[in-house]
Amino acid sequence: MSYHFEFGWLLQYYPEISKGIVITLELILVGGVLGISLGICCAWVRALGPVWLKPVVAAYVELIRNTPFLIQLFFIFFGLPSLGLQLSELTAANLAMVVNLGAYSCEIIRAGIQATPKGQFEAGESLALTRFETFRHVVLVPSLQRIWPALSSQVVIVMLGSAVVSQIAAEDLTFAANFIQSRTFRAFEAYIVSTAIYLALAILLRQVLGLIGWFIFPRRTAR
Repeated sequence: MSYHFEFGWLLQYYPEISKGIVITLELILVGGVLGISLGICCAWVRALGPVWLKPVVAAYVELIRNTPFLIQLFFIFFGLPSLGLQLSELTAANLAMVVNLGAYSCEIIRAGIQATPKGQFEAGESLALTRFETFRHVVLVPSLQRIWPALSSQVVIVMLGSAVVSQIAAEDLTFAANFIQSRTFRAFEAYIVSTAIYLALAILLRQVLGLIGWFIFPRRTAR
């Protein structure tokens, strides 16, 4: 039995597909910006922060890096209401992505900090800077410069992993593909198109992150 591919009928589902793309882009933006910011804070604590806070951050990082993202998402969406914290599907998805990326980016950024020459820390001390001021003004940018490609790859990985947020009815691109398939029973076309869009988004995101790195760290690309 032969199967005839037809894609023209997908145009009638343009509103669902476009909405799914917009929500996926929102997840990328919120998760990327806040997740990396959280990762920077956690990396500072693990590398240079107060001794009493290091075990707390270490426990958070190990918990997130050694449990499935889907379970983390379910815990936030289905578990937190038991504690009186009710979140919408999109808010829960955003929070899960921030928490997940924060843990992974923490370890990546910490590796960049640990690769910082000891002389830079000594220079900060000689200028009477606090440990946080030394981190902010002397260590942070060179550290990010070293690990930017790895951090960019992790952002792309988390973006692709966001497809599971459809499991809590967050109306992302995968939710749209599932909706179309359930209405038409034409899974090939629905998932081929969604796969192509995810591929395009991943390539675009990698290019955008590369441009951001080019503007922030011009000396890196000049070598």
